[in-house]
Amino acid sequence: MAGLGFAAPGEATSTRLAGSVNTSPSFVRRTLAKLSKANLVETTMGKNGSCSLARDPRKISLLDIYRAVDAPKAFAIHEYPEQKACPVSCKIRSAMDNVLNKTQGSFEKSLAGMTLADVIGDLKK
Repeated sequence: MAGLGFAAPGEATSTRLAGSVNTSPSFVRRTLAKLSKANLVETTMGKNGSCSLARDPRKISLLDIYRAVDAPKAFAIHEYPEQKACPVSCKIRSAMDNVLNKTQGSFEKSLAGMTLADVIGDLKK
């Protein structure tokens, strides 16, 4: 998204964006499809296809982006099987649920207070 904020109209392609973050164009296209579905980016198909931000970066929160790409929760507890003989192992999941839910909520609240423009501004410093 920051790359799209820097790009001139018609300049951002999946290949160019993929090269800038060292990943495959197909991964970028899948991510752009999610962002497009959330109305955060606009894409044009074909030989001269490109993508751009669908709205002003000051109106795109980092939470909008986080949710659009179906990012995993920021914090999670392991999926190991519990050890029946250990009271900690048997209860740690339920004990940590409240902590992790509060932490996730704080994380998302923080993202909601930051915009893509904030990130782009920091990159320009």
